[in-house]
Amino acid sequence: MGATGTTAGRTRATPAKTSATPWGAATVVDELRLHQRAGEKRFASVVQLLDARGERLVRFAYSTGGPARRGPVTLRARDLDRLRAELAKHPELADALGLPVAAGGEA
Repeated sequence: MGATGTTAGRTRATPAKTSATPWGAATVVDELRLHQRAGEKRFASVVQLLDARGERLVRFAYSTGGPARRGPVTLRARDLDRLRAELAKHPELADALGLPVAAGGEA
C-alpha cells in the first residue's frame, strides 16, 4: 500500500500502512471497507490482507469512522452478497479467502 506523493514538485515515498498482530507487525497489502447501517448507526466492516514477514494473514474488523477495531464482526446475508461483489475489485484478498474471482468480475 506504499504510495508516492508530491510536495512542492518533489516526490516523496508514503510509508506502507502497518498493523499490529499476535505474530508481530504486518504490512497492510489490501483493504476492503463494507459500509453498513443499523438504524441510525453507521459503521464499516473491514477486511484486510496483511503480510507478516512473508506470511499472508486476513483480518476482519469493524470501524465507526476511526481506526479499525477488533471484535465481533457481524454480516447479514445481503452484506455477504455485497462483500462477494467488492472482492471482485480485490483479487489478492479474494484469493487469500479461497474465493476465486470469476471472469465476469464476481468472486
